[in-house]
Amino acid sequence: MIQAKTDIRKLSLDQLKSWLAERGEAGFRAKQIHEWLWKKSARSFAEMTSLSVPLRELMDQHFAINALTTDNQQHSNDGTVKSAFRLHDAHLVEGVLIPATDRMTACVSSQVGCSLSCTFCATGYMDRKRNLDAGEIYDQVVEIARQAERKFQAPLTNIVYMGMGEPLLNYANVMQSIEHITSPLGLGMSPKRITVSTAGIAKMIKKLGDDEVRFRLALSLHAANDEKRNRIMPINESNSLDNLAEALNHFYKKTGNRITFEYIVFNNFNDSLDDAKELWEFTKRVPARVNIIEYNPIAEADFRNTEADKLDRFAGFLENRGVTVSVRRSRGKDIDAACGQLANKG
Repeated sequence: MIQAKTDIRKLSLDQLKSWLAERGEAGFRAKQIHEWLWKKSARSFAEMTSLSVPLRELMDQHFAINALTTDNQQHSNDGTVKSAFRLHDAHLVEGVLIPATDRMTACVSSQVGCSLSCTFCATGYMDRKRNLDAGEIYDQVVEIARQAERKFQAPLTNIVYMGMGEPLLNYANVMQSIEHITSPLGLGMSPKRITVSTAGIAKMIKKLGDDEVRFRLALSLHAANDEKRNRIMPINESNSLDNLAEALNHFYKKTGNRITFEYIVFNNFNDSLDDAKELWEFTKRVPARVNIIEYNPIAEADFRNTEADKLDRFAGFLENRGVTVSVRRSRGKDIDAACGQLANKG
């Protein structure tokens, strides 16, 4: 049986230096290779023209670059682009380009499928096949950035880890991908332009604080009431609102980054003024702003989006009490690219 080649992007800079030294190559070549991989996003060793042909051939014998490819693309009437990305082992994940007048946002996936089973989310009805590695997350950003340049002649400005999967259950690879995206030796994006969204894994939120991350954190809250949240997000049974409040305050104390609560308003479930009051009370426990999100129906669930007047009353209740509120209108609904709809149906 032929042994699969190691993806060279799994090697650190120091590991690259050691590998080169063992073969009599100068140490500075490691930085050149690293730059080709993470700054210039090379997809083959042949592209690395600052290296000698023998060295490129040697690397090709020992390593692979397991770059993803775009399997399919769908274009929404509102400009949103959903891509199905094919991984080296044939799995598919989805990523989305969300254009706006003042920003270009990439929504990227961190896992193939998801293990959390949130009842309103299409990905939650899939099994989790595996975690994505750092290179596969990075590749989504690169591909979506190229789409923004091609279609809108505009650079990518923001990245949200809100696609398929729970980022904090793929902690090491997510953190490594952000390092390559933000490092001057990589894409050089500001970490403040990156938001990682979690369903709420308290111990990993604390770890983010201990690691003093510089990116932004969003919590998919959707109910400020344990009984209701348990019904739609089983993860809450082991990560109660009290535990999350403690973890989020630890994160805030360590990083100074205010948290965003994402709150999908479901008709006749969590859209009453009593629900708004519970959410307001929770924002007093944790320094946070609130993104109210329209629900995007999926075939697997019976939820419906709330009515416009109820949404306005809900948002107004919070605003009148000093909460910073944004109402996020759905993008890409017509191609199943909106929040909660990613499930490889395209």
